[in-house]
Amino acid sequence: MQQPYESAGTGPAQGGSGPSVRILVVDDDPTVAEVVSGYLDRAGYVVDRAADGPAALARAAAHWPDLVVLDLMLPGMDGLEVCRRMRGHGPVPVIMLTARGDEDDRILGLEVGADDYVTKPFSPRELVLRVESVLRRSRPAAGTRPLRLAGLAVDPDARRATRNGEDLALTIREFDLLAFFLRNPGRAYSREDLMREVWGWDFGDLSTVTVHVRRLRGKVEEDPGRPRLIQTVWGVGYRFEEPTPHEAPTPHEEAV
Repeated sequence: MQQPYESAGTGPAQGGSGPSVRILVVDDDPTVAEVVSGYLDRAGYVVDRAADGPAALARAAAHWPDLVVLDLMLPGMDGLEVCRRMRGHGPVPVIMLTARGDEDDRILGLEVGADDYVTKPFSPRELVLRVESVLRRSRPAAGTRPLRLAGLAVDPDARRATRNGEDLALTIREFDLLAFFLRNPGRAYSREDLMREVWGWDFGDLSTVTVHVRRLRGKVEEDPGRPRLIQTVWGVGYRFEEPTPHEAPTPHEEAV
């Protein structure tokens, strides 16, 4: 993976001292971009703006953002392609803005690695809270011990995950989800439980959890279609299990 461009910092500006968090707002609607930028600016963030995909990539090349608020329905190069290209340069948290409440749009955004989404019209205050939540979870928790199980290793301090010694390219939410499973093997969790524990939300679209589990399986399982680590517990949710050496999936096992 290529290294990301230089980032502006790791925390909101406080009293004009210390590093600042740089947020890139990408939306072709000038009113939306102005309102969102204004709320983020008042919350203490450094804000860059772009109205289309090429401009967003150019802005990121000049000053790598700590987070991107990205409109899905951009003219020309859409938000999905912008997200893919930015992630090709390095990890960056992305909150996707969707113009419709269409579940397909939301799932597509999550499938390409968006960490969160907000459906238009939305409350700017809610968006700021979502930004704070994603940024908080993107920062390493100091002094947290590494986790190792079933050939997987997660180092929360370094925000690094490996499988059989090979680095895993995980989004922020995928990393947090894997770390949660490794901390709590053998116990079944509902999607509501995972949304609360991993996302920090008491409510939300549960398809968010489903999509992230599916993406994580694609990166940690030998056969994502017949998962042996992140197992589906019918009628409940999911459970992380370390398979025994001779364990093999039955013909009737199926992942959802």
